[in-house]
Amino acid sequence: MEAYQTRVVEEKAALDEKIEKLKAFLETERFCALDEAERERMDRQLFAMQEYSSILADRIAYFK
Repeated sequence: MEAYQTRVVEEKAALDEKIEKLKAFLETERFCALDEAERERMDRQLFAMQEYSSILADRIAYFK
């Protein structure tokens, strides 16, 4: 595997870890206590992160 490919794999792994942490936070009372606008921004952030992860997965599949 090329060095840049390894970096993409590592980037996806780190991103997926952040996604899981954010998803867990969205289930907490602390999240529910935030104002509606901030909750919406965090929901949008999660969506964008998941889309980015999907793109990285497509790139990784092409490497093989």
